[in-house]
Amino acid sequence: MSTKTLGILGSGQLGRMSAQAAKALGIRTIIFTPEEGSPASQIADETIVAAYKDERALKILAKKCDTITYEFENIPLETVRYLQTLKPVYPDDQLLGIAQDRIAEKSFLSSINIPTTKWAEIHSASDIENAFEQWNIDELIIKTTRFGYDGKGQARLSRSDDLEAALDQFTPHTLIAEHIIDFECEISVIVARDQFGTTQTYGPVLNEHKNHILHKTTFPAPIAPELAERALKMTTQLAEKLSLIGVLALELFITKDGQILANEIAPRTHNSGHWTIDACAVSQFENHVRATCGLPVLPPGQHSTGEMINLIGGDINDLSAYETNEHAHIHLYGKTEAKAGRKMGHVTLLK
Repeated sequence: MSTKTLGILGSGQLGRMSAQAAKALGIRTIIFTPEEGSPASQIADETIVAAYKDERALKILAKKCDTITYEFENIPLETVRYLQTLKPVYPDDQLLGIAQDRIAEKSFLSSINIPTTKWAEIHSASDIENAFEQWNIDELIIKTTRFGYDGKGQARLSRSDDLEAALDQFTPHTLIAEHIIDFECEISVIVARDQFGTTQTYGPVLNEHKNHILHKTTFPAPIAPELAERALKMTTQLAEKLSLIGVLALELFITKDGQILANEIAPRTHNSGHWTIDACAVSQFENHVRATCGLPVLPPGQHSTGEMINLIGGDINDLSAYETNEHAHIHLYGKTEAKAGRKMGHVTLLK
């Protein structure tokens, strides 16, 4: 039996944990990244350090791999499309393209009858004024359509603000306006789908943020069973409509009047699924590797409940309480510098 090799574009903690899952399955991994000494490179069998648009280096990666995946959605779409001419890339460029652009994302979700908040494409201050009028509101959020994450690339505006100045700070990015949701909580569901059309789901889980960065995930989410079922159906529907191969996460809001609205699609393994390493027989990372390498995805086999806590920035210096807790599972990402807002690791507390 020949050993399979999986190429991973990107080298952060998601790539690291995917490489760990691959190693347990006897699958080699090659990391492709412009960064030296990255978290994923510490685990992978090999690393190619090059720019994402370096076609010579991409050819070398493709020659060495059976299949290729990516660990974050800001990989250039052109890179994935070029690699697809050489080897299979999962998830494919269709999903990546949708997830990279908020307008494409909202439009696709609407086209398959998954509800979102009200939104409008923004090109000028008058477009923002029109949104205020049409939605009969006094505040809204504007976001860049691309490259925003962890609260970056967005601003909350009121009617009285200097709209021209607000737009100038985002020049030259295309913008979208979104209606502010009066939500009860934020949840997410992760789905894995293989090349045989089988799907497996994780969640829904409850997510709590600090400074726009995920702080805590509670699994399972303490919500009504009918809401959980609707969230699972929406996420599975999304995976099937996209013919997903791999893993994606759907972030959702539950409103105070009981609606479920889709917020964002993450075309990859997700921070809110890190708990699956310790609380499931088959983690999101194992099922992602399985799907992308042509193996069947398996039922999660969740055996525990609990919480996942992100260790952000200086949190890494306060591990003592977890180190003496028999229910705590500590995962550090091999990052040497604890910068503000940087995800240094996570802890899963099982019940």
